[in-house]
Amino acid sequence: MQLPALEKAPGSKAPHAATADRVSITAEEAEHQPFVPADRDIPELTPVPLAVGALLGIVFGASSMYLVLKVGLTVSASIPVAVLSITIFRGFSRIFRTRRATILENNITQTAGSAGESIAFGVGVTMPALLILGYNLEISQVILVSVLGGLLGILMMIPLRRALIVKEAKTLVYPEGTACAEVLISGETGGTTAKTVFAGLGVGGIFALGYKAFGVFKDVPQKLFGKGYEGGNLALEVGPELMGVGYIIGTRIAMIMGAGGILSSLVLMPAIKLFGRSASSPIYPATKLIRDMSTDDVWRSYILYIGAGAVAAGGIISLFKSLPTIVGGAMRGMRSLRGATGPAGTLRTDRDIPL
Repeated sequence: MQLPALEKAPGSKAPHAATADRVSITAEEAEHQPFVPADRDIPELTPVPLAVGALLGIVFGASSMYLVLKVGLTVSASIPVAVLSITIFRGFSRIFRTRRATILENNITQTAGSAGESIAFGVGVTMPALLILGYNLEISQVILVSVLGGLLGILMMIPLRRALIVKEAKTLVYPEGTACAEVLISGETGGTTAKTVFAGLGVGGIFALGYKAFGVFKDVPQKLFGKGYEGGNLALEVGPELMGVGYIIGTRIAMIMGAGGILSSLVLMPAIKLFGRSASSPIYPATKLIRDMSTDDVWRSYILYIGAGAVAAGGIISLFKSLPTIVGGAMRGMRSLRGATGPAGTLRTDRDIPL
């Protein structure tokens, strides 16, 4: 995996001519020189970084699955895994007197680790939809979907890498990939530690113990409105994982999500109770009369599906907006695959896995 910022460096070179074993590189591509020179071969895909990345992927995949099932979204593990990778290998180097891991090995570790989180997110947002639709899923089916989804993503990125990462570097800024690359570069020069990550773990653990173990405060304080505004309520779930997600996704996205919650609690649920209280029979998908429902019943029977529909609509709209980029990138990527792999003389950054 080539992170965008790892391919940026000051200066530019003349475009390479097309050869039998290397595709032609345009002047635009030549502006993005890798942090590690393209003609320099250093350890990259080695067993230890892969093993460490797989273990970190399991840990972050489990936490991501918990988050996505709880709040419907998660955050990328790339940066935390990159920080932990640098710290782990630096510690191994000092303890066992071995060579330090290269920046490319750390990149392999963060790639493998973040892949676990990505697959967990994909499973967490698709499998529940099938369960809601009434499908019974066995663990073997979920595993098969996860494996095939991961392989499909890898195979798709082979032709799309050059089109979407190299040629679109000025258009698609990849903020998270760029930030992760900066972390790796800082680690290479000795400027990154895991103190912030472990401090966050400690603060989050103490915070969670405060309300889960000792009951210092409620984890979900709630205010139910009385007669005249039946169904209206305000609730706030307090948790370190949610505060962390909110901080990472930023103010704009967090406020949009908060606005959705306010719309549901103060508008949709009271409206459902108001207009549905006269119904003489249950309204699908509920199994009891609306006037007999609690706020939690209304949420589970109606609001949950409204939210799922909004998420689906947003995904479809985003897909249509991205289609020109996806189709154009796929076509350019497939054309560039001709001769993209070659003998040992091929530059490291020009090597693609053969399809």
